[in-house]
Amino acid sequence: MPLPEPMPNSGTDTLRRYVMATPSPKTGRYLDLLHGNFVRLPTEERTQFLQTLRLDSRSVTDAELEFMLQPNWRSRITAAWMIGLDHREQFRERIGALLLASELTYAGQGYCIALALLGTSEDAALLTAYLDHYLRRPECQYDQEWALGALLHLDGVLGTTHAAGFLEPDGLWSQWANDRNRLPEKLRQHIGEMCTLADEYAQHDAPPGHS
Repeated sequence: MPLPEPMPNSGTDTLRRYVMATPSPKTGRYLDLLHGNFVRLPTEERTQFLQTLRLDSRSVTDAELEFMLQPNWRSRITAAWMIGLDHREQFRERIGALLLASELTYAGQGYCIALALLGTSEDAALLTAYLDHYLRRPECQYDQEWALGALLHLDGVLGTTHAAGFLEPDGLWSQWANDRNRLPEKLRQHIGEMCTLADEYAQHDAPPGHS
């Protein structure tokens, strides 16, 4: 296995460029990615945000992504989005392992999005494994909603039914959700909206001033 390329910048520079980068000086990029908050940005600001994120996803090196996957949810959620957007399939197993480990609050959102954007049956299998493990643990309120939404999204893209087994009456999903307002269709729509927006802006020109 070849050695990863050296990072051209210090770790601080990497975090500043990719994790904190944002059109708005009031927030970091990671906060706009958290919960999919960028969806609610004004149209012009959202366009610039997604265009810049896409360009950075293409320019970031594997070594920088590895650094961003350090134990910090802010950098991990950002790295995961970039991995998904640029289809860095070499990170698939790492993302799946981090999702299953569930070490950090919020970071799992990014892992689920990364797998949804990578978009293959292998990614669906990783989401299925996560759900099969954590839906059996109702005391763990982790990223089950994001994982189910991502799996339903992939089922729609791939024409598969991986999520169906979890959604049977009195199945694992209903037992875990415990009558909370967690409608699977809304979860699917939320993931689908984010993925659609990301793909839509992938083809746009770079925003003015981006280097």
